[in-house]
Amino acid sequence: MRTPLILFCLLFNLLACQPSASESFAQILQRAQPGLQQALEKQGLRYGAPIFIRIFKQPAILEVWVENAQKKFEKFKTYPICQYSGELGPKLKEGDSQAPEGFYAVGTQQLNPHSDFHLAFNLGYPNAYDRVHQRTGSYLMVHGNCVSIGCYAMTDVGIEEIYSLAYAALQQGQAFFRVHIFPFPLTEARLAAARETPWYGFWQNLKTGYDWFERTRRPPVVDVLQRRYVFSAE
Repeated sequence: MRTPLILFCLLFNLLACQPSASESFAQILQRAQPGLQQALEKQGLRYGAPIFIRIFKQPAILEVWVENAQKKFEKFKTYPICQYSGELGPKLKEGDSQAPEGFYAVGTQQLNPHSDFHLAFNLGYPNAYDRVHQRTGSYLMVHGNCVSIGCYAMTDVGIEEIYSLAYAALQQGQAFFRVHIFPFPLTEARLAAARETPWYGFWQNLKTGYDWFERTRRPPVVDVLQRRYVFSAE
């Protein structure tokens, strides 16, 4: 009978690609760092330089940008999001299984190398904007293990690279890194096509921050004034 043998082989190959449950973050870092350093150097970038992350629900990607010698952020790598829950639009309340949208910041205390989902960092939801709109929720993460209830789940290999880049940047002096989360690339045409959706006004506000980075290649400082996001230079 060939079917059980085929299933056994598929299971064996799947398990062989997974990191060991007993593997420490130090071991993961030791494995991930050399390849990342080599790839960064090919682009004229430095391992440990400040990073910036953008997430797009559609087409389900996470971008890592790294600061170059000219103090501009340059796209280093795009990772597929393995899974996120909910639909386009922001998270509103605890238990709605919705992944957030907006502007977040991640510092050292938000990293979790001992996560049940391989590696994780907390996005910091609810932020000031979420709180002023009385939105609730907790433990909204970017993590591995490819399962999600309100989080952005990556493959384990993907989160190892993302987490290693974040850890190195924070260790080498970046106070926190910004994570901007959008429903989709907020081009004029794409946003115009969403004019009839209930989140059109919210996305227009997000677009101001999106356009700032597109124009300057520096993420803006983000504050909240009169229940809206406002942006300024560092």
